[in-house]
Amino acid sequence: MDDRIRGCRAYPHIDGNSFYCSCERVFDPKLTEMPVIALSNDDGCALAQTAEAKSLGIKMGDPYFKIHEMCRRQGVWVFSSNYTLYGNMSARANAVYRDFSPRVEI
Repeated sequence: MDDRIRGCRAYPHIDGNSFYCSCERVFDPKLTEMPVIALSNDDGCALAQTAEAKSLGIKMGDPYFKIHEMCRRQGVWVFSSNYTLYGNMSARANAVYRDFSPRVEI
């Protein structure tokens, strides 16, 4: 074993890419490669956005009333937050992580 590696610990960091949008895509494959955003509580602002939505200039925190018309024109799929779904999908992912490591910090 290489002396530089001996005794080292690895600490992987796992982050879901545009997680809320990815959760929506799991159940609707036609959303693949489409611009998608998930809105905050009460649909106030953009909370998560796919790369396709980001390429249109949509940023986290953009007030929805300001981007609504642009989303309609550009064919952006817009979802109200579904925290039950996102929590369930997060728990499923965390269960997979625990299959590989007994120590997982959420």
